[in-house]
Amino acid sequence: MKIRIGIVVSEFNNEITLAMLSEAKKYAKEFSSKITYVCFVPGVFDMPILVQEILKKKDVDAVVTLGAIIKGDTSHDRVIANSTAKLLCELSLRYNKPISLGITGPDMTFEQAEARIIPTSHHAVYTAIEMAKRLRKIRNNKMKNNDIKIVD
Repeated sequence: MKIRIGIVVSEFNNEITLAMLSEAKKYAKEFSSKITYVCFVPGVFDMPILVQEILKKKDVDAVVTLGAIIKGDTSHDRVIANSTAKLLCELSLRYNKPISLGITGPDMTFEQAEARIIPTSHHAVYTAIEMAKRLRKIRNNKMKNNDIKIVD
């Protein structure tokens, strides 16, 4: 069964985030996953509430978040990054569905954000899909010995 993903994209710094979305869509096709929702929010800080609504949907196995938090004149970027990451992690655990953190920053320049468009978008999609597959395996008792790593 295909992995069904929702994507939440920040409109703030859209020169970066729209390119991230384009890359994420292309990369998701390579995995034959199905994008069931693409939703936009004003900024990264606004993501958790919309992610929560998407997680409630039965046709979503995982959520990809895409955003760019660029350094300004204050430490506001750190506040946004830290609080958003914490809330997204809590939502993932509450709804038992993976949420990938495709949000770059904080302490990042515009040029650094541009350089991270492709790797961050691809990693976010890959992580969401892989985690959904692995959760599906363990929930269906289909884990194999090579899926389990024992560390001494």
